Amino acid sequence: MAGPDPITAGKVYYIPLNSVPGQAYVTLPAPPAPAPAPTDYTLSETPDHHSTKFPYGWVIGSMGVALALIAIAVLALVLWKFFGYNPQDPNNQGKSPDRHKFQLLKSGSFCYGSGRYLCCQFGNAKPTRADGGDHHINVPKGMAADVFDREKPIVFTYEEILTSTDSFSDANLLGHGTYGSVYYGVLRDQEVAIKRMMATKTKEFIVEMKVLCKVHHASLVELIGYAASKDELFLVYEYSQNGLLKNHLHDPESKGCSSLSWIFRVQIALDAARGLEYIHEHTKDHYVHRDIKSSNILLDGSLRAKISDFGLAKLVVKSSDAEASVTKVVGTFGYLAPEYLRDGLATTKSDVYAFGVVLFELISGKEAITRAEGMGASSNSERRSLASVMLTALRKCPNSMYMGNLKDCIDHNLRDLYPHDCAYKMAMLAKQCVDEDPVLRPDMKQVVITLSQILLSSIEWEATQAGNSQVFSGLVAGR
Repeated sequence: MAGPDPITAGKVYYIPLNSVPGQAYVTLPAPPAPAPAPTDYTLSETPDHHSTKFPYGWVIGSMGVALALIAIAVLALVLWKFFGYNPQDPNNQGKSPDRHKFQLLKSGSFCYGSGRYLCCQFGNAKPTRADGGDHHINVPKGMAADVFDREKPIVFTYEEILTSTDSFSDANLLGHGTYGSVYYGVLRDQEVAIKRMMATKTKEFIVEMKVLCKVHHASLVELIGYAASKDELFLVYEYSQNGLLKNHLHDPESKGCSSLSWIFRVQIALDAARGLEYIHEHTKDHYVHRDIKSSNILLDGSLRAKISDFGLAKLVVKSSDAEASVTKVVGTFGYLAPEYLRDGLATTKSDVYAFGVVLFELISGKEAITRAEGMGASSNSERRSLASVMLTALRKCPNSMYMGNLKDCIDHNLRDLYPHDCAYKMAMLAKQCVDEDPVLRPDMKQVVITLSQILLSSIEWEATQAGNSQVFSGLVAGR
């Protein structure tokens, strides 16, 4: 090898680092060069001759089986929840789930797992002997399979109704309604009210069930179910512990009822107004009750109001300018609107008129048809409508500062324990509701707003009366 200068450096020998001095070095063959990585082009052109493939079929099949098992388990859980059936219960051994059985909750209502009332549970199956003997339930002919659309009440047996009312004993009689008597009963450990009607009242029977199975509101009495025998029909409702509003307003002491404080009166008015607003405006089909009165407003254990007796309820027909239903005049005198008496035209404003009369009852404690004071009891001319009496008093009452004759019309059971401005506002609202012209009457939405404001003002007034022991001592309706 030539160096950088003309001097010869000599030969260059390759001496491996792993050689041993004195021994001959054996050269090993060079390792083979690694094969080049296959390219996409090479793989695509080279056919796959391997016999083993990825088991796509097994994976898809396993997933299908797993999904099917999950679906079956979910379906079984849903059915178990729906029927509330417990195979471990000895009472259910050897029996299929009965769709008429319901779970009893100690909340004052008949419900099953979904929380809906049993009014929406299917009830068209025939009762078995285990449910109440062999008594034949004779369902009215007019009750077709689709008469309740998709929501149907539960069917009770006649034997259950008879047992729950102690064979309709007088001790269980709660009162008499428009189309039948109402009895107290205990059905499957639950307090209920049972309306007993003659079989000739099939039309009213079906109308009430159709309406109450479609409308559900805290201020409407809840229908639980029904029963029927050869000659009688029965409607089963939730029980209202404090009975009729009428009994708490008109001579309550003689009827064993407590008088109502001002706050309760306003709250009851607001509850009833909300129930009416609901059936007038917030249901799929709008209804006119046609029989709003103090005897059709029930009070529960907390003195909250519920509207009842929908046997005369009518579906209103929607038109471009109003909602009305032309029908024969039904209802109770003293609560009937003038145009309804004249033309037989039932509208939501007809209910507003009747509600105005109820407001006058709450204020005065008098009945819808009252007797003029200072006149003989034998004369027929002395009987006047409460609305006309109250309107006469309001004409002489310019404002709440000068109550005048209106103060004499306010219920003496209130013992002057009420805010005068709120009583005046409530009387003026009632006046608007009973206006001769239905167009000038407020709708129930406006009534609810006004009553809510009156209730708020009344609560504020009550707070200022903390030093007055009578407001809180329970002498007036427990407040």
